[in-house]
Amino acid sequence: MRDPLGSAAPRAWRRALLHIALALGFVIAATIIALGEGSVIEAFEIAPIPGVTEEFIRGVDISTLEKVQHYGGRFFDHGVERDVLDILKDRGVNWVRLKTWHNPVLDEGFNDQESLVRMARRVKAKGFKLLVNFHYSDHWADPAKQYKPAAWEELDFPELIEAVYTYTKEVIADLYNNDAPPDMVQVGNEIRTGMLWPDGRLGTPPNEHGSDFDRLAELLKAGIRGVHDARQEADPDGTKGLPPVRIALHLDNGGDNALYRWWFDEIVKRDVPFDVIGLSYYPYWHGTLPELKRNMNDISQRYDKDVVVLETAYAFTLEDADGYPNIFGPEQARIAGYPVSVQGQAALVRDVMEAVAQVPGGRGLGVFYWEPAWLGVKGAGWTQGEGNAWENQAMFDFNGEALESLNVFGAVVEK
Repeated sequence: MRDPLGSAAPRAWRRALLHIALALGFVIAATIIALGEGSVIEAFEIAPIPGVTEEFIRGVDISTLEKVQHYGGRFFDHGVERDVLDILKDRGVNWVRLKTWHNPVLDEGFNDQESLVRMARRVKAKGFKLLVNFHYSDHWADPAKQYKPAAWEELDFPELIEAVYTYTKEVIADLYNNDAPPDMVQVGNEIRTGMLWPDGRLGTPPNEHGSDFDRLAELLKAGIRGVHDARQEADPDGTKGLPPVRIALHLDNGGDNALYRWWFDEIVKRDVPFDVIGLSYYPYWHGTLPELKRNMNDISQRYDKDVVVLETAYAFTLEDADGYPNIFGPEQARIAGYPVSVQGQAALVRDVMEAVAQVPGGRGLGVFYWEPAWLGVKGAGWTQGEGNAWENQAMFDFNGEALESLNVFGAVVEK
């Protein structure tokens, strides 16, 4: 990696960078090589996190991988082309998160049920644990848009509840039938504003319409029931050794404790059965790391639930691979406060993992990195005809070479 300050950078600045790296949890490797008059850190090590074992979730969301590879994306490890799943596993990744859309006509069918099963089979064959993320939409679902599938638009509310149940059960049963049993299922994606709009849409806190949560709760219960019924039918007498499946409910804004109290108070009040609280935490959008810690510590105790960060990411460069504007730029770097570098990327991931690992009572399950393999290859954009706004937050460079930051997944485990 080139010295970010250039060969003429004063030695004092380079010493300062070393101190920053150490403060972020790094142990700098002993080898520093000279390039002209300047010097660069050739390699870096990442300090383990006390108490982190092999069971701690060190996961990745690679939902776009099939599309990336369809359009020619290739992955390399020290210059040698390899299966990206092998690269991830060798670096210490132990869980994979995959989303599913109902009928993604805007994305050429990628991430539909068939696509999910294909990817899940690949993932399970490599020995990863699997989290399945239902968006209950034909395309992206997040707090700004939670549109129901086009096929369900004319259904009345009882019919919609039945459709959610039947669809969820069918997808999960398909996974069981294809030797790809899920270990965790996420019912809805970043559902702070509800899901399946308009039926399951929520107002803005403080909620003025209690019935909003009544309807959302019924939709969540339908999806959860579908998961459990599919598992029960796949192993009715418990002799197949299928893994238990845990249910996660997922919000964004991981540093906003008031949001999580408001939302989960209402959900718990309506007896929605779930096991895990999932959070998104992007440090340039979702508050400070201390705010994330305080929120996780509070909600894990308040609701007696485990917590997991289902999405986080950070940039390794401000450069762009495909000419399509990236989400992460100088302003996001200023807000987050981490160096925009491979080391900075690894530091952020390690710090988030440490925050989760320190949740009292062992209730912090782990962390998923969002889309580390989303290369900026033509055709594999956000939707048809668009580019990729995420490639500078991947953990592979623009040529598909694995970055040193990938080592964070294995390095944090206490030996």
